Amino acid sequence: MTERKPLGMPFETWVDRQIREAEERGEFDNLPGKGKPIPDLDKVGDELWWVKQKLRGEGLSMPLPPTLALRKEAEESLEAAAKARSEGEVRLIINEINDRIREAIRTGLSGPPLNLMPFDVERVVSEWRARR
Repeated sequence: MTERKPLGMPFETWVDRQIREAEERGEFDNLPGKGKPIPDLDKVGDELWWVKQKLRGEGLSMPLPPTLALRKEAEESLEAAAKARSEGEVRLIINEINDRIREAIRTGLSGPPLNLMPFDVERVVSEWRARR
């Protein structure tokens, strides 16, 4: 719709014409979900149902406050360290997340309390060895 609204034509009339012409060209045919009910429309009390549905459909998640995001990243780092192929890789993963944790403690992050301390690298390496 690159066409500009003609001078003197009411905006509503111009929009209606654009829609009618698009319908005539078949631009609204075969749209996804055509003729189907809107999912989760009956969910009451959740004003952001449609945002959550869109995020699920796109394979995304709700953004977390920075402190919770760092906690989640720390958990994922421990999981990655457990699956690492070498002791050096374990140390690299844990040292990287520890640097992020130390920075967060030093500068502070918004959100709920962090309640997270750097991991003991030697303990994580020892646990990794025991699983091997």
